[in-house]
Amino acid sequence: MPAVPSCIIEPIWDQFQMLIPAVADEHPLGCHRPRIPDRVVFDKLVQVLVPGAAYERISDTTCSATTIRRRRDEWIEAGALKELEQFCLEGYEKMVGLQLENLAVDGCITKAPCGGEAAGRSPVDRGKQGTKRSLLVEGAGIPLGTVVAPANRHDSPLLRPTLETLSRFGFDLPERITVHLDADYDSKGTRGLLAELGCEARIAAKGVPAPIQNTSRWVVERTNSWHNRGFQKLAVCTEKRIRVIEAFIALANSIIITRRLLREAWTTHR
Repeated sequence: MPAVPSCIIEPIWDQFQMLIPAVADEHPLGCHRPRIPDRVVFDKLVQVLVPGAAYERISDTTCSATTIRRRRDEWIEAGALKELEQFCLEGYEKMVGLQLENLAVDGCITKAPCGGEAAGRSPVDRGKQGTKRSLLVEGAGIPLGTVVAPANRHDSPLLRPTLETLSRFGFDLPERITVHLDADYDSKGTRGLLAELGCEARIAAKGVPAPIQNTSRWVVERTNSWHNRGFQKLAVCTEKRIRVIEAFIALANSIIITRRLLREAWTTHR
């Protein structure tokens, strides 16, 4: 059974193969072992991301674990996975439209048992190693940008770099943007930052419980759930380098955006 339905992964692969840098065969005799097809390695990476399989567990006669890691690093170096995410966002903007007037930001702490650059003592897991993802979504929950940090970092200092991920869009942003935040961001520094950026603030007050259904923050909570429940690699992060974690997040976001695009197009583009 495939890790991702073919109706989602096939259009993603069609776009991704156009972003992979070409590799010239420069062997003088042309008698070396043939290069593993990119599609085989791509399917292996999807298996690593979705069910969280270890590289050694999914290696077989078609592709070794070393080849998977080496090809993954080549694609990260070329920026192919981040470009794929950007193409998916631009496609969604063109066909459905991003609701950039309302944004939501929230942090999510996951396990990081192997440590690494983005690992720190988790305040919600008895001090074990953990990783935090500061996620920015638009009004419908489409992920726009993610900042990776150790679990012991507070949400507030990550707000500026998270909002700065909006610079990836070439088109003009709305003149009026409202940012919805939970009580962890309830501070003068946060309000000053949003005023500096020209954004309106909708921040939950500390000590005042409010059902999340009555606010516009529920979409970011739902997207965090999509990340953790749909992609085991993100729920239990075993990668040690931030650039690799960001690459897997970009691939996960591409799958989420394509899935939402197909769902929206089912009623609007039939």
